[in-house]
Amino acid sequence: MDATIKPLKKEISEPKTIVRPSREEAEQAVRTLLAWAGEDVSREGLQETPKRVVKAYEEFFEGYRLDAEEVLNKTFRDVGGYDDIVLVKDIPFFSHCEHHMVPFVGKAHIAYLPTDSVVGLSKLGRVTDVFAKRFQTQENLTQQIIDAINDSLNPRGAAVMLEAEHMCMSLRGVKKHGAITLTQRFTGVFAEEPKEQDRFFQLLALQK
Repeated sequence: MDATIKPLKKEISEPKTIVRPSREEAEQAVRTLLAWAGEDVSREGLQETPKRVVKAYEEFFEGYRLDAEEVLNKTFRDVGGYDDIVLVKDIPFFSHCEHHMVPFVGKAHIAYLPTDSVVGLSKLGRVTDVFAKRFQTQENLTQQIIDAINDSLNPRGAAVMLEAEHMCMSLRGVKKHGAITLTQRFTGVFAEEPKEQDRFFQLLALQK
């Protein structure tokens, strides 16, 4: 008798609940790292360092408290029928490598082909920071930015390129100062039509 094979149900994993340590626990963790490095954590110059580091972390990683959808939720339709490329290039950003917890610094180039509305230009810089101000890899950062643009703006196409220097490569390991990493993603028309990619790169190459 033939057995009927039922398709396996895809298990949907629940998002993990992140339990944040207290500020006091975070400050103690900084003291532990300082002591492990060989420092006397009681000396005058380091007494306030744990507080300063935790305060700096609140700024460095504020992306965990931000929402890309909220950043991109206001659009404008009164643009005189404009439907060509919108490109903001040389958006400065810094992030932190999730593998070594040291910075990588660079600039983002973001373009999209609007459907029926555009977003405020500053929002493309803000959405970059939403994801950059987290522990990251450059590849993942590139993908998250373009996904947010596609989800919120529903453009006919989007293009994102990041170029950055990674301190984990410049200051440690192979110590290749000045090496630049490029990552890029194209969706919609930019992915389907090479001429649109060419236009993107031509616009990036224009002199300031």
